[in-house]
Amino acid sequence: MALAVTSSSSTSIAFSSSNSRTEQGVLQLSSSNFQPLDRSPAALNLSLNRSAAVKRLNAEPKRNDSIVPSAATTFAPDVVDKAVEVDDIEKLAKNLENASPLEIMDKALEKYGNDIAIAFSGAEDVALIEYAHLTGRPFRVFSLDTGRLNPETYKFFDTVEKHYGIHIEYMFPDAVEVQALVRTKGLFSFYEDGHQECCRVRKVRPLRRALKGLRAWITGQRKDQSPGTRSEVPVVQVDPVFEGMDGGSGSLVKWNPVANVAGNDIWNFLRTMDVPVNSLHAQGYVSIGCEPCTRSVLPGQHEREGRWWWEDAKAKECGLHKGNLKEENVNGNGAAANGKESSAKSDIFESQNVVNLSRPGIENLVKMEDRKEPWMVVLYAPWCPFCQAMEASYVELADKLAGNGVKVGKFRADGDQKAYAQQELQLGSFPTILFFPKHASRPIKYQSEKRDVESLMAFINALR
Repeated sequence: MALAVTSSSSTSIAFSSSNSRTEQGVLQLSSSNFQPLDRSPAALNLSLNRSAAVKRLNAEPKRNDSIVPSAATTFAPDVVDKAVEVDDIEKLAKNLENASPLEIMDKALEKYGNDIAIAFSGAEDVALIEYAHLTGRPFRVFSLDTGRLNPETYKFFDTVEKHYGIHIEYMFPDAVEVQALVRTKGLFSFYEDGHQECCRVRKVRPLRRALKGLRAWITGQRKDQSPGTRSEVPVVQVDPVFEGMDGGSGSLVKWNPVANVAGNDIWNFLRTMDVPVNSLHAQGYVSIGCEPCTRSVLPGQHEREGRWWWEDAKAKECGLHKGNLKEENVNGNGAAANGKESSAKSDIFESQNVVNLSRPGIENLVKMEDRKEPWMVVLYAPWCPFCQAMEASYVELADKLAGNGVKVGKFRADGDQKAYAQQELQLGSFPTILFFPKHASRPIKYQSEKRDVESLMAFINALR
């Protein structure tokens, strides 16, 4: 299916999806008349009572922030709906609650035509593009290029464009805002004061500009992605945060076709349909974002644990889906809303060969300039999944070193002790592992993410 649009100024713009075939015909539109040549169900559903004048979405002042000029041409309706009826959307969500992702996608594209677009992050939400392709309807795809994505993600974008015969509409952050942030706080300020500010500049504001050119958008949110923030995501909703092209609260509709689909089922679908996927998935990455803020997850860990892993928050959101956050969740710096981390988990690293250091104990260890024995100490939080994941190997290490001239200890560095650990003990994220040599006052930080017994032992043997 292809859509060719021609204005009176002789400027021609074409949209196409991978289902375009010459034998199916082309829907031709001109400034004076239009004649549909394709009568198949896949034809774009344009209302006959729309004006014959061709206008760009950014032709009007309220639409200056339309997504991409090359994909922003459509008919201007005679009557513009100023706001979305919440009751209607809630009724629609209820009717589609048990519908398949394909049925939901088809309904979304049918209802909004060229005024809706798929938000594509370069991860498993490529399933959305496949579903849209299977409907046989024209569709648009946009993505936020933060300037900090993995090389594999950029390559994947190119692969997806060629596979489906589409052009992804990229949105970029404002150069002046990025420049100000980096010059003021450096390239990696998010490790110190939370990721929200960087995400706001590189992702949220570009998204806001993109959505100003739409009446609806399609996301890959699933209920099982983040139990803390997405467990109640409906298949369609009035967007609680962003505005659409008509402006004002309630002017944008948000579609989540795979909200009720489990992650395993998404992957079964991708494999069955032989859909191209990001090569990072084969390296243990599940949820994929910016390169500095994303890493692979360990077996048994939740997919969102690989995002902003240095933060203590249960709510792993960047602000694109801020409406998911409940009042009791997190503040802008990724800390718990009451300023304290959860203490529901019992303590870890419990072993007779692991010394539990108190605050005075760790302070004395730091002050010693001539230690009788070297020490290996982990700075941890019992609720941290990465600390929990290394518990077995650390206890095994302590057992192996028992009686061999190296002491093994632990210091709980969350809560009231976190500020001290950050200032005096090089705490960046949990867990942080330190080695205190016999004849050196300053501890040496273990930099590798490999926390198996062999890697930790090699680190110790290189220093003692």
